[in-house]
Amino acid sequence: MFVAPDPGRLRLRTSARAVIGVAAAVALAELCGLSLTASITGGLAALLALFTVTDPTVRRQTVTTALLPAAGFPVLALATALHGVTPLRDAAFVLVVFCGVYARRWGPRGHALGIFAFMNFFITQFLHALPAQLPELYAAVGLALAASAAVRFLLWPIERRTPPPAAPAPLPGRGLARHTTRQAVQATAACAVALAVGQLLSEDRWYWAVGTAWWIFVNTASRGETLVRGFRRVLGTVVGVAAGVLIAIPLDGAPLPTALLVAACVFGIFYTAAVSYSWMILAVTLMAGLLYGLLGVLDPGLLVLRLEETAVGAVCAALAVVLVLPVTTHATNDAWIQRALHCVHAATAQATARLAGSPAADPAPHAAELETLLARVRMALAPLVHPLSPFRARKARAGQVIALLDDCAREVRGLVAVAADPDAGHDARLAAACWRVEEAVQALTAGERELEGPAATQATAPPAGTAEPALAHLQGLERALTELATPLGSDPKAPFAISA
Repeated sequence: MFVAPDPGRLRLRTSARAVIGVAAAVALAELCGLSLTASITGGLAALLALFTVTDPTVRRQTVTTALLPAAGFPVLALATALHGVTPLRDAAFVLVVFCGVYARRWGPRGHALGIFAFMNFFITQFLHALPAQLPELYAAVGLALAASAAVRFLLWPIERRTPPPAAPAPLPGRGLARHTTRQAVQATAACAVALAVGQLLSEDRWYWAVGTAWWIFVNTASRGETLVRGFRRVLGTVVGVAAGVLIAIPLDGAPLPTALLVAACVFGIFYTAAVSYSWMILAVTLMAGLLYGLLGVLDPGLLVLRLEETAVGAVCAALAVVLVLPVTTHATNDAWIQRALHCVHAATAQATARLAGSPAADPAPHAAELETLLARVRMALAPLVHPLSPFRARKARAGQVIALLDDCAREVRGLVAVAADPDAGHDARLAAACWRVEEAVQALTAGERELEGPAATQATAPPAGTAEPALAHLQGLERALTELATPLGSDPKAPFAISA
């Protein structure tokens, strides 16, 4: 969290904007005379709208934000109506879980609407909302969405100047092999068991186990990713509960300091989400404790119960990914690495064509896509490089793969910068170097783990000339791709030795 780069201070700006948006939503609810329960509901709705709507264009973000009530209001009505009917409430919650995860197949919009629907059911359990409160809850959510949209699209339109990077398309598949379908089944199974076990611990606070299981499945694609995410959630909750004991309980719901600390927690959630899941959950846990203090129900036993329910949800999620339609970490890793390598080749080919004088060639989009793919590769490899991973050989391989792919990205960025220079000249050697890069990528993506012939030995220093910077980047790219053959082609279970 403290050393991660923040280009353009984007995380800082979006975090500050989130605080303003949530504060505006709560202030508007209070000015309209709504109850504390409704004000908290509005604040959480604004937080979700700012956090989950991640479409690649401002126009799409606007449409998704406008559609949030269509996903949230029916669920809000269903959850309040079934408040006192436990069997039907539980069945409805499990159904919302399945539909919310399944909706992720429709990209960022389906992802946002699915989360918003689930969280509306969750919030009614958190606040014990009753049917009589439904009108003011609708009003609070509507005001919150309007306030957060005004802050996001009018007051501080960050995305208009800095468009968010497009998320990589999900891995393909059909039926139960499709990621969203398989994960919907896994999440539903995990949440159903978490709900049953959570109710054995507490008839009033069981929903924390369900919420834990649900959120562990967000933005994960393999068994290893899900297990690591569960560990990090428990770790963040442990530290958050300790912070709650030291901070939230002594405050005892005092309005002003509680409001300031909740604002700090909102900032922390947004600022750390992209770089540290554990720190984000710490902020979430502390914020929940502060809200319980405002509601007048906070005590040490409640925080301990929160930790117990979190552990139940994490264990249920772990069992689900291991026993229900499991997908190995290796299979997911290989798929994302293959896509990153193809993107390297596309960026290289476009840059070379641009240097050859083609005005239509544009490597910049491919370079941007490569950055998002590498972020996804790092997430996929995170279980293998985790400090607690017992597989030393796999950890060493994963670390080398990440380092070499970072080298590829650095060389691609340099090549794109050279290609963008109108004074960069064309050299016939660029075509030959580009062909060697293409052969290296083909060897890695076609299962050939050793380069043969002159392609693996032609990385000699070029003579000076106008194309020398581009050639240097192409050579560095070729060298990194050639070295990738060792970690990608070796047996994952074999001892690992770094080649000279």
